[in-house]
Amino acid sequence: QLQASGGGLVQPGGSLRLSCATSGLTFTRYNWGWLRQAPGKEREFVAAISWSGGTTYYGDSVKGRFTISKDNAKSTVDLRMNSLKPEDTAVYYCAARSVLVGMRNVDEYEYWGQGTQVTVSS
Repeated sequence: QLQASGGGLVQPGGSLRLSCATSGLTFTRYNWGWLRQAPGKEREFVAAISWSGGTTYYGDSVKGRFTISKDNAKSTVDLRMNSLKPEDTAVYYCAARSVLVGMRNVDEYEYWGQGTQVTVSS
């Protein structure tokens, strides 16, 4: 089970920290990602981190503003979002997959959380 939290309403330029609590999976055997879906748009890759934590990936639209991290002791995956823009408004999902190759492909994640809403607006 994956439980995402930390979403909310924030002004443009602000920051939020999303967290994904995981259970029922062997945390260190999976690679972890954050994906998002805005109203009327397809689901989009945001960021991913390898099982070891040694490799990270970011979507072009968030590179330099978002940071993904994981805590093996707590079995959590965080997404720190800075310099938020209105176009970052979406439901954010955490997800897991066992294979590292293809982490940018939103259709290949095996496990999904329920999502948390992020709204960036003044």
